[in-house]
Amino acid sequence: MSEPGQSEISDYRDSRRVRLQTLVRLRWLAVVGQSLTVYLVHVWIAFPLPYMVCGAMIGLLAFFNFYLSVRYPPTLRLAPQATLALLTIDLLELAGVLFVTGGLSNPFAPLLCVPVIISSSTQPIRYTLGLGLLLILFVSILTFSPYPLPWYPGSSYTMPTELIVGIWLAILTTTAFAAVYSYRVSLEAMQLSEALAATELVLQRENHLTQLDGLAAAAAHELGTPLATISLVAKEMERELGTDERYGEDVQLLRSQAERCRDILRRLTTLSSEEAEAMKLLPLSSLIEEVTAPHRDFGIRIIVIEKTPRESEPVGARNAGIIYGLGNLVENAVDYARNHVVVTTEARNDKVIVTIEDDGEGYSPDILQRIGEPYVTSRSRDDNAGGLGLGLFIAKTLLERSGARLSFGNSSGETGGARVSVEWSRHRMDVSRAK
Repeated sequence: MSEPGQSEISDYRDSRRVRLQTLVRLRWLAVVGQSLTVYLVHVWIAFPLPYMVCGAMIGLLAFFNFYLSVRYPPTLRLAPQATLALLTIDLLELAGVLFVTGGLSNPFAPLLCVPVIISSSTQPIRYTLGLGLLLILFVSILTFSPYPLPWYPGSSYTMPTELIVGIWLAILTTTAFAAVYSYRVSLEAMQLSEALAATELVLQRENHLTQLDGLAAAAAHELGTPLATISLVAKEMERELGTDERYGEDVQLLRSQAERCRDILRRLTTLSSEEAEAMKLLPLSSLIEEVTAPHRDFGIRIIVIEKTPRESEPVGARNAGIIYGLGNLVENAVDYARNHVVVTTEARNDKVIVTIEDDGEGYSPDILQRIGEPYVTSRSRDDNAGGLGLGLFIAKTLLERSGARLSFGNSSGETGGARVSVEWSRHRMDVSRAK
């Protein structure tokens, strides 16, 4: 059971890029907010401030935003370099407005952290670090702004130096905390999104393999009529040209090959109608045999223990997700086992349980706490073999979609290997009881 390659989910990573329309809308919000603030302070409160300079910087940002809206489609997804450039312009414009309106004395100075937080949630870490260094530079420059904070006419307000330094520290620490938090949350969301996308790809692949029998039946049905016509014409040609030295042998060959094609289509039809119908239902013992068969040739003995007699075992519908999920768990057990893997099945009146145990080293405590997360890569800190990465997440997700409950732990016996228990309600695994 191989995991999907990175190329298969690269489209999902590309979809994580920020859309231009998102940044454009945020910029319009910034333009409106800054314009309204300057207007209220200068006109309504009547504080003197360099409104022409502020209006020019806000106007340049609005013009550039309008140009982006007209020049590029709103659905364009920006490369990290382009996103960094736009966020740098936003940071520079806001720092410029703050510089001429009191620097860090301005109560809106904490808004400088917004571009860095946006970058941390959507961009690679190196771009966010670069934007963070620019923020430190701009905040430090604002500390020495020569322009006073807009205040009542005829008076001025000078903020104490200690408070300015405190605001400088507050902006940087708030930015760092919010950026790290946003980065971790977005990283986990991205990993989960990619893992779920890979899960969908695996399930589609398994379903396509299951549907091949139906395609064979359709092909046999469609080809049957023209092939019958070819056989009929070949018989007539053989009757007329059978003794002809030039064409007789070729005609006989043509007829024999047509008959061979009809036999092949007949077998395909039989497989797709009778055998395929039988393959839609799968007893529990047959399910386990299908799951374990591909892993019996790797030097590890696979022991199957059936605690329930076969005459009373559940018979369920074939489910590609269950087959893949159990197969991945067996593969992991084989990879880490020393000598053998034990697969135990039990069908009770109310539930069906499949347990997979190996005689390896088992799970380390820290890994047990993280099982179920995508990209958990090993059973122990000292193990570099891998085997518990995206594949285990996909297996767990597919089995849980089928209604199963999974529990992971270590065996209490002498071997002390890993132990995985998969449990379903009986009605989910037994077609006769589901009716």
